Amino acid sequence: MARPRLIENAAEGPQPDGERKALPDAEALDAYSRAVTAVSDRLRPSVADLGVTRRTRRGGASGGGSAVAITPDGYLLSSAHVVDGADGRGRASFPDGRSFRVELVGADPLSDLAVLRADAGDLVAAELGDADRLRVGQLVVAIGSPLGFHGSVTAGVVSALGRALPTGSGSAVRLVENVIQTDAALNPGNSGGALADGLGRVVGVNTAVAGIGLGLAVPINDATRRIVAALMSEGRVRRAYIGIAGGARPLPPRSATQLGRDSAIEVVEVVEGSPAARAGLRPEDLIVEVDGTPMADVGDLQRLMVAERIGRSLEARLIRGGRTLGVTIIPVELT
Repeated sequence: MARPRLIENAAEGPQPDGERKALPDAEALDAYSRAVTAVSDRLRPSVADLGVTRRTRRGGASGGGSAVAITPDGYLLSSAHVVDGADGRGRASFPDGRSFRVELVGADPLSDLAVLRADAGDLVAAELGDADRLRVGQLVVAIGSPLGFHGSVTAGVVSALGRALPTGSGSAVRLVENVIQTDAALNPGNSGGALADGLGRVVGVNTAVAGIGLGLAVPINDATRRIVAALMSEGRVRRAYIGIAGGARPLPPRSATQLGRDSAIEVVEVVEGSPAARAGLRPEDLIVEVDGTPMADVGDLQRLMVAERIGRSLEARLIRGGRTLGVTIIPVELT
């Protein structure tokens, strides 16, 4: 009986001994591999393993995640939940073997972002990109410290854009908008690490693992850049507050025709004693416009609640019982 012959390389036909030669590495790597390795080479030196000590009832417990150097003089970007409950100090270890003490500059649980400062002056700063330019299906590379294995690289694609991630701080709840969904493998410890595009620019901060092949990252865009700048300069983010809970609701057909749009914000709850309560807002009111800006969902209102609106009168248009009316709301600072 003839012995079976392995079919490995059968398409190439028989080759005499000694003629088979290994391809040079540069030729063996395909375009995908070259893109991922280029991102890794560029960005990996900027991503640190972040270790912190959290306060517990029994004393202290070690924890951590990842962080990305964003300036040569030591500023690091991470996730707020990575440093939540920590004593404000930690240590950042980079792939080149260097390790630095770090201190928390500021954290913003409502965006899940935090800024730390390392005792260093010559870090390799990552370039920040623009998540608003991403497209579904685009290559992304995640770099971080899953399970403590720092400098780990995984790759995947943008699975979806425009996701919303609920976050909270005390009684305040906020939706982080335009969250990036990716199938790049993320595990505990990746939080605070970089999600980069094919050019090695950081377009997201990895924040959550929602399931196998389902990771989420806070986007780097104009809104998050302002948050990072506020954390670097003031250590906190100031936001305006009016005191309602609501959600998107389709407009009545007649109102939709008059306004030329389909939805508004329905007021579900008005916090007692809040600016909205003082202005006379009620549950079931439909907010269609604030300061001339159309309101289609809570994200539209949330984007207006910036520090510059604190103490400033906002003119809002409502639909109540089929009638249109106007109210004046004066936001206070969210605490």
